[in-house]
Amino acid sequence: MKYANLYGLIGYPLSHSFSQRYFTEKFEIEKREGCFYQNFPIENISDIRNLLEQQPDLRGFNVTFPYKEKIIPYLDEIDAIAENIGAVNTVRVTREDSGIRLKGYNTDVYGFIRSLEEWFAAIAAKLPRQALILGSGGASKAVSYGLNSLNVMTNVVSRKKGSGIYKTYDQLTAADIAAHILIINSTPLGMFPRIDECPAIQYQYFDEKHYLYDLVYNPSETLFMRRGREKGALAHNGERMLHLQADEAWKIWQMA
Repeated sequence: MKYANLYGLIGYPLSHSFSQRYFTEKFEIEKREGCFYQNFPIENISDIRNLLEQQPDLRGFNVTFPYKEKIIPYLDEIDAIAENIGAVNTVRVTREDSGIRLKGYNTDVYGFIRSLEEWFAAIAAKLPRQALILGSGGASKAVSYGLNSLNVMTNVVSRKKGSGIYKTYDQLTAADIAAHILIINSTPLGMFPRIDECPAIQYQYFDEKHYLYDLVYNPSETLFMRRGREKGALAHNGERMLHLQADEAWKIWQMA
């Protein structure tokens, strides 16, 4: 099929993604004729160049799990914010006589910060000064960067100990949970269709003082959120963040 302006999403798998529906509806509402959005599930990031050659109308694409870090070596240029974060979720494609050029950006950080500020304003709460981030992948890096820009200290929890990791899940104590009343799940655990999964954190230590933010948006209430709410915590999903980062990606693709 021939497209005038094609945009898309790369990742694997993509059964959970909202992007194709979101952008298709956006193009219809805004009457952007000739604009299309398509999912491109690729099993290996090395397939990206083949994809670009097979899709000559591709003007830009979003990047999701597990390629937000792995895409970087394939880029010709990277925005300063994305470089500092160490992860990319939006790529602008420029086709020149000399070849195809790719520039990477990170709009996750914008979507996360704005949605977090909106949530805390809506519940009339003050942003905590310390946060626990579950997961150490590309999304975690954007969350950490965003929180640090708001003067919130972050500690990252992962399955394995390593550089920059505060503790592993099984090393967390009741004191850790009490000291971090803002807890963000940046992992894909709990995402459709595996909705019966959640990070292996000690939920018995949650209480009404905690704020839980899950970057997962499908389902709208994850097991992580539900288990926190059962202990009195407030919880928020990632849908608003996804809308904000998608709109920011669209602005990047439309730059002259």
